[in-house]
Amino acid sequence: MDYLPLNAIRAFEAAARHLSFSAAGEELHVTHPAISHQIRRLEEWLGVLLFHRDARKVRLTDAGLALQASATAALSDLAAACRRIRRNAVATSLSVGCIPSIASRWLVPRLSDFTARHPEIAIRVAYAKAEDRLEDDDNDILITLGADPSPGAASLRLFSRISRPACSPHYLARKGLLGTPADIAAADLLHDETRQGWREWFSQAGMAGADIGNGPVFADFNILATAVIAGHGVALCPIEVFREELRRGDLVVVSDIATDRDKGYYLTMAGQPSAAEITFADWFRDQVSTDGETA
Repeated sequence: MDYLPLNAIRAFEAAARHLSFSAAGEELHVTHPAISHQIRRLEEWLGVLLFHRDARKVRLTDAGLALQASATAALSDLAAACRRIRRNAVATSLSVGCIPSIASRWLVPRLSDFTARHPEIAIRVAYAKAEDRLEDDDNDILITLGADPSPGAASLRLFSRISRPACSPHYLARKGLLGTPADIAAADLLHDETRQGWREWFSQAGMAGADIGNGPVFADFNILATAVIAGHGVALCPIEVFREELRRGDLVVVSDIATDRDKGYYLTMAGQPSAAEITFADWFRDQVSTDGETA
């Protein structure tokens, strides 16, 4: 029987997606010559050329374009089927990818409650980035900023990303009244990753172009949180993420003007989740639920 050369198709799909044999090799952890060999093998098997090979780049032929669409869809379907089978085979274990801001404030402090309720489910908590997608890794569940638009993924909204200026009561007592946008502009501003957040806030406040100074930029959200709670200045804080700190009085909101009203934090799992995934999702949504989100 003339078997379909699946390894060659996998190499072709990666090369077609990147339009680069080298990039395909990096993705599949093989050499450029190995990718080239597999593609030539596939071309010989098909009896057509799949790439136009120029001096510095490759381009898909018409046959290559036709095969790419089918190969990408088929490999995606195969990967999804394998993930479903794997989840069902290890239904008593879960890998949860979670962004640090939610992990440190909402997931990890409450995890013992889940394990006490469901000792039959073993949990692995992994680091996730806001832009991660469920299909990118081996995580069964993702908790990130924004919904996952990937086909076959189901995203459940947890709470709002709405952000307002906040600081510690000690900083407020030391700095004095921060009742107006002009007062806040004169304060020590703390920045999350870039200074764009404060620029957007002052634009909302009617002070577009305000001088936001050169206060520290924190590449990690949890370091920013430590700084604002310690009294180093004013930060744009996602109100729902800092719900407990605000309730305890560790932070106070100094303005009702808000940004990121249209953003939110989401839990994503497969469209056909396992029983363990449903159990975890129901538990976590209950943990973060409130009578109503901050508006």
